[in-house]
Amino acid sequence: MLKSYLYLLVACIAAIATVGSIFELSSGDAQLGTALTTGILVLSVPLGLGCFIAAVRLGRMGDRSE
Repeated sequence: MLKSYLYLLVACIAAIATVGSIFELSSGDAQLGTALTTGILVLSVPLGLGCFIAAVRLGRMGDRSE
């Protein structure tokens, strides 16, 4: 069960990075630069989705064993 919580934590952090990157890019003047901010956005979206799906799957497997 702890593993699913860790996946969920990473998914939340990736979601925060995604939203922050979108706001930075939409402002027109990204503090870290456009290239780095776009890189963070491109990496954080699949990471967040993958970790969220993994957390849900692990959580469901844990419910079945109880």
